[in-house]
Amino acid sequence: MPAQGDPGGEPRPRPELHLVGASDSGQAPYASWEAVYEDNVTWVYRLLFARLGSRADAEDLTSEVFLAALRPLRLTASAAEVRAYLRATARTVLAAHWRATMGREITTIDDVEATGDPDDAVSTAPERVATVLESLPPQYRRVLELRFLEGRSIRESAADMGVSIANAKVLQHRALRLAAQINEGGHR
Repeated sequence: MPAQGDPGGEPRPRPELHLVGASDSGQAPYASWEAVYEDNVTWVYRLLFARLGSRADAEDLTSEVFLAALRPLRLTASAAEVRAYLRATARTVLAAHWRATMGREITTIDDVEATGDPDDAVSTAPERVATVLESLPPQYRRVLELRFLEGRSIRESAADMGVSIANAKVLQHRALRLAAQINEGGHR
């Protein structure tokens, strides 16, 4: 099938993208979207991993950040502007993730150190989760363990706990709300 607007049917070469400007460190401007990705993927991943504690979730959300940023990012942006835009996009993607999975919004994201190997990134999320779970009443703790740590459906969780599906949904909602309060230091 001929490319749109190309009567000869020859595929058009991908236009070279020039992002004008230099970063604060004096680096040359980005020459392509691939260069934008390579220069920024590590710190975006680390930022998300530090907040999530899950490599899989951090990888998925890192992809979402770059996919979301691709279209609206101005082609004349400097490296510093690209980083600022990616940071804002990461905040939006992370907030949507937390809203969808935990019913909790994130409104600020502190910078995460972007040096070293991504495999060296350390998260305190597992310890925080354990502390919060220990603070919950047994039924709340159990519904959250089944749903989020064991990955069970609401139906499976209800059956395991011996409650109705509607009751399991209410328990999960209340448990998430209380867990958020405990995590923020507003309880106990």
